[in-house]
Amino acid sequence: MWEFLHPGPDSKSELIEALAEAEQRELIEPESRHMLEGVLRMAELSAGDVMVAAPRMDLLDIEAPYDEILGVVIDTGHSRFPVFEGQRDNIIGILLAKDFLKLQRAPELNLRTLLRAPVFVPESKGLNELLRDFRSNRNHLAIVIDEFGNTAGLITIEDVLEEIVGEIEDEFDEKNSEAGSVYTLADGSQRVAGDASISAVNEAFDIHLPEAEFDTIGGLVSHEHGHVPRRGEAVEIAGLRFSVMLTRGGAVRWFKVTRASADDA
Repeated sequence: MWEFLHPGPDSKSELIEALAEAEQRELIEPESRHMLEGVLRMAELSAGDVMVAAPRMDLLDIEAPYDEILGVVIDTGHSRFPVFEGQRDNIIGILLAKDFLKLQRAPELNLRTLLRAPVFVPESKGLNELLRDFRSNRNHLAIVIDEFGNTAGLITIEDVLEEIVGEIEDEFDEKNSEAGSVYTLADGSQRVAGDASISAVNEAFDIHLPEAEFDTIGGLVSHEHGHVPRRGEAVEIAGLRFSVMLTRGGAVRWFKVTRASADDA
């Protein structure tokens, strides 16, 4: 009788509507509703839907000099890197940044001995199953392969979790702080947040970009480029070269900014 008077949802869409109603009635918090909806939608996604595509992967060449590898590790800020030999598609291992630092104290170590075995997953692998694998195997990164066995991209445990909880802030993020939107990197270039205000960028680089039309530097760069640039793409504006370091949720998260004249030289 109770089920007749209060029937439960019969589909995923009805369940999502029920969650929205529960939030309106203050039975659950907005954050809880967001996470529950993320869990429901994640069941429909695969590794191929969330991965970083192969052309935009930050890879390390096993034959590259130490200083070159160190520059990539510092500039990108990742904790794990796929390592290839010969061709980019030939992934031979995963290098942890903390392991790479061991070479500073013991340069006689062979870089190959520091590599960890790569984990390969098909594009069709569901995110639910992938998250279980990440947890049980204690892996944080997997190489995604297509139906022909070629490298299609990579996916991290953070990418999967963000489908549930939303964007995960990293150590470079400082809420409501313009000072936290521009950082100087080891090579003298700057790391600039995509949501940094135009005024903050003007002040940091002593330039005069128009502040009336766009709220953020990401919006201005996207307008100049004609679309939201992807990782690895670059746009030159006002003598500065904005290279995309990281994108999330269809927007640029971080730029690496250098003087265009210095690059040309």
